Amino acid sequence: MQSPCSSSFLTMKPYHLLPFVFLLLYLSSLSFSSSSFPINIWPKPTNISWPIPHSSPLCPSFTIHCSQPSHPHLSRAISRYTDLLLADHHQPLLPPSLPSSPHPISSLSISISNPSAPLHHAVDESYTLSIPLSGSAFLFASTPWGAIRGLESFSQLTWSADSQILVAAGIHISDRPLFPHRGLLLDTSRNFFTVEDIMRTVRAMSYNKMNVLHWHITDSQSFPILLPSVPDLAIKGSYGPEMRYSPEDVRRIVDYAMSYGVRVMPEIDVPGHSGSWAEAYPEIVTCANQFWRPPNKPALAAEPATGQLNPLNPKTYRIVHNVFRDAANLFPEPFFHAGADEVNSACWESDTSIAAFISAGGTLDQLLQTFITKTHPFLTSHLHRTAVYWEDVILGPAVKISPSAIPKETTILQTWNNGPNNTKILTSMGYRVIVSSWDFYYLDCGHGGWVGNDSEYDSLTPGGNGGSWCAPFKTWQRVYDYDITEGLTEEERRMVIGGEVAMWSEQVDGVVADGRIWPRTAAMAEALWSGNRGEDGQKRYGDATDRLNEWRHRMVGRGIAAEPIQPLWCARNPGMCNLVQ
Repeated sequence: MQSPCSSSFLTMKPYHLLPFVFLLLYLSSLSFSSSSFPINIWPKPTNISWPIPHSSPLCPSFTIHCSQPSHPHLSRAISRYTDLLLADHHQPLLPPSLPSSPHPISSLSISISNPSAPLHHAVDESYTLSIPLSGSAFLFASTPWGAIRGLESFSQLTWSADSQILVAAGIHISDRPLFPHRGLLLDTSRNFFTVEDIMRTVRAMSYNKMNVLHWHITDSQSFPILLPSVPDLAIKGSYGPEMRYSPEDVRRIVDYAMSYGVRVMPEIDVPGHSGSWAEAYPEIVTCANQFWRPPNKPALAAEPATGQLNPLNPKTYRIVHNVFRDAANLFPEPFFHAGADEVNSACWESDTSIAAFISAGGTLDQLLQTFITKTHPFLTSHLHRTAVYWEDVILGPAVKISPSAIPKETTILQTWNNGPNNTKILTSMGYRVIVSSWDFYYLDCGHGGWVGNDSEYDSLTPGGNGGSWCAPFKTWQRVYDYDITEGLTEEERRMVIGGEVAMWSEQVDGVVADGRIWPRTAAMAEALWSGNRGEDGQKRYGDATDRLNEWRHRMVGRGIAAEPIQPLWCARNPGMCNLVQ
């Protein structure tokens, strides 16, 4: 005898599934939209049909079955979501009042057509999800990574009421992202983040269907990653033994992230931002450990601390190649970020060998080109990586190189200045672009200055930027409203692979990171997944406010200390806190 929650679907033969498949294909060809449903998913799906909202109880013995049970990362995801669904007693801020089916949802069946697809850029993350009024729900995806996105959507359609777990029923979703690259930059050089801090951030990213952790590992302040062929860089350049990442730590983070469908892209920032290298190899670093703003002279760095690699020293390249090789061995991700931002003229000019080079007719642009010429082919041809650089490498205000020196086929550029203008410049040149415009996507902005002995604070005049160079604070609405392809032609739009918010860590560590990152990063996650406009072409931030209040509430319940966006009263009285009724 079958249990009350058993499903005859589990005993079906493959040909018995054909009617369900044809139904899903038909439904997925339709486009549905609604400003808001009784229960919502963040980020908002691209296509959803829930003609008569119902709920059904989730069976206490609910199970998830997959046609490819041996996939290691998907198997872990299935186990994780099974536990979450049965233990996450989420109670919405505004509990839905829906007619409920007396028959439970007994299982979720997953079918994947391409289980061997690697977690690389532009992998298919689409899925279709159908939840009937009873019996078994169905999740179809091309890849395991799409299935993980579908599992997240299913989990957000559940809630707790009257001592039972309910799930949205009679609903169909067909979903896929607008942009293949949806990332968060996390800086672990200025302040250290523990392995658990990073893994918690990865979890939150996956909840928001984000797929790239851009790990800005090194900078002038510290070199926290222990690399086998150059261990002294971390031993001498980190903040201490307890503030280093061992190779085992890195492998653990990378593997953990993969089970959440998140790629980890490393950044080793060179030749600028390299002061920490001088602790182990002072002979290859210029202007190291000097006061960053010497009196009556140009600044030696954009901020404390100072130091840049010397492109004229042959040893520089032996060390850089070892660093790149070791890092590539730890990170399977095909994208490798090599920095190249904010190269400081005065720092290089302070070195005697470089001063002699300039006196002989050389230029700083030639120095940077020498460095790129000797490191880019090593990354792309020897290590088989796609090189990612900050836009400065060809748009830098002081030091830059010719675009002809960087092959477009093996290079991606990341914007951070001048909003859509620099995006257009780079895409019109034919480069693939990641958008991180500081005036929309820098999460550290607006928290005031952090350098000491600053006479700016002597004035009592109101206003100003509080010492923050990129003030004001970027609200979630500011993040959400940014159209990263604004002003581009159709051909230029195709060159934008996505965007990243940036959490620079001068004033952030694991203690406060959750509130600084979330839920503002969730705003970008939805804008890059399904857009920030409704079918009428209008911005949908009004609708997003109520949904984001609820989503932040659910994230907090999952252990992510996201900051509130409004008083709780507003969430419980939708529309009453709007500026216009």
